[in-house]
Amino acid sequence: MVEKTVLQSLDYAHIAVEYASDKLASDVLLLDIHEVSDFCDYFVIISTDSTRQLNSLAEDLEHELERRGSFKHHREGTPQSGWMLLDFGDVIVHIFGPEMREFYDLESVWHDATEIVRLQ
Repeated sequence: MVEKTVLQSLDYAHIAVEYASDKLASDVLLLDIHEVSDFCDYFVIISTDSTRQLNSLAEDLEHELERRGSFKHHREGTPQSGWMLLDFGDVIVHIFGPEMREFYDLESVWHDATEIVRLQ
């Protein structure tokens, strides 16, 4: 019998960070927001260099996290808008194109969150 490992939300957040880094995303940030939010525990914030990379990374991250056992509740945004959100319940992944990360400035909005990982 094969034993299935149950992952926690922080595990899924780390998987997203590592996967984005492996796919050459830039300025990958993992924030613990559970003390300041009642709708999720972790934000993964990622920058990409192009619309094409944004789309590819969103698709690949969805498949990877679902393959590992996470369930995507919904997706928002489009590659052409420069921002996409992947909602996995306790983990929300924000993927930004070149200009939109600065525009939304989530790090400032969630300044009380705890930074867990930052890969530049």
